[in-house]
Amino acid sequence: MLITHDTECALSILVELLNTSPEAGGREQLADLDALGCFVARQEISEIDSLTAADLAAVHRLRDQLRAVFSAETTAQAADLVNAVVAAAGTTPRLTNHDHHGWHIHYFAPHAALGDHLGAELGMALAFIVMAGERERLRRCEAPGCARVFVDLSRNRSRRYCDSRTCGNRLHVAAYRARQRSAEGTADSAATAPAGVGG
Repeated sequence: MLITHDTECALSILVELLNTSPEAGGREQLADLDALGCFVARQEISEIDSLTAADLAAVHRLRDQLRAVFSAETTAQAADLVNAVVAAAGTTPRLTNHDHHGWHIHYFAPHAALGDHLGAELGMALAFIVMAGERERLRRCEAPGCARVFVDLSRNRSRRYCDSRTCGNRLHVAAYRARQRSAEGTADSAATAPAGVGG
């Protein structure tokens, strides 16, 4: 699957946004305007003016709508959800080459409110995934107790965990320890088994 650099960047922002929710991390990570401002700066989201409480509420609503795409049961349902997000954002594609970046497309109006900006950019990134028939790449972490999401961009679609260094390693270590305990139990059983009666 060919994913442009811009789409890959938007998908990265999407994953980070969805994983700020209480459902993913156990607590709200975008609890106030300071946290929202840090998210905008960390993700290098351009053309954002001052943030307000309305922006925070809009981002929370958008986050829930985007997360629902990962849970959609059918492609048609996912498409409807994405279409609703993109339509609400008032998508206005335009070519731009700001900040020494090459020519690329912005899908939001200049200086759009943050919710509309993210709705347009992230909605279009999801639209490309759905259109390409790659919805299976939108995944939830398979580690027990983890509700984080990720986009599997691996060539063979084999990624299972949100982060191989945390969830992946934790499960591999747990599986290794279980095998060790099982092997030790088998050895102990063999050592304590009664000897056979001779003839």
